[in-house]
Amino acid sequence: MLKVHAIGAEVFGTFMLMSSVLGAAFFSFPSAGVLGVAFSIGLTVMALAFALGPISGGHFNPAVTLGLVTARRFPTADALPYIIAQCVGAIIACALFYVIAHGKAGPVNLGNFASNGYGSQSAGGYGLLSVFLIETVLTMFFLVIITGVTSQAASPHLEPIASHVSVSFAPIAIGLALTAIHIMAIPVSNASVNPARSLATALFGGGEVLRQVWVFWVAPILGAVLGGLIARWFDEMPRESAK
Repeated sequence: MLKVHAIGAEVFGTFMLMSSVLGAAFFSFPSAGVLGVAFSIGLTVMALAFALGPISGGHFNPAVTLGLVTARRFPTADALPYIIAQCVGAIIACALFYVIAHGKAGPVNLGNFASNGYGSQSAGGYGLLSVFLIETVLTMFFLVIITGVTSQAASPHLEPIASHVSVSFAPIAIGLALTAIHIMAIPVSNASVNPARSLATALFGGGEVLRQVWVFWVAPILGAVLGGLIARWFDEMPRESAK
């Protein structure tokens, strides 16, 4: 049975993940550059995976949840509550940073609220196909990393813990992978790989970015499902070799 603590951990974890995105984008960029934003996000997720992974598995991302369902690492029945919790956490963070950003003296221009987009809304003016491909491929990569480092094969001395992040070095690999993803994707799509993140910022960005948000649900979820299928195939390899 899904525990309320797991839902709370997903709300809080996604809230902090979204805070790392907005805090770096609003207050550190462009002085910190792409690397500063990417490390803000990656290090935050690394810390959250260590802190909250044993409670909820540390998904903080609807695409990750659905990818783990596909990989048979997470119960299908628990996916929807997780996704709702993640979206709620991301939206609360956006509301908080909207208030914080408007506490500055003088006019405040938040642009499209650090939203994701393509075409004229893309970070670098990239078209729909380019944005769709990078979001799909990098989310697939992310899921393969997550499933690989949290598998029992990666930590044979530990008991299987389904989708939960093991008490090992897994959060480090996950955090660094997400950092690399953002370094690659920020110049193209402003880096989503997370539908909850895209939905929340689009709600506050409005206009064209809100009309484009479907891409940042479809592409990451497609990539996550592909990553989950790859993970299932990799999981079968030790059993086949043992026969």
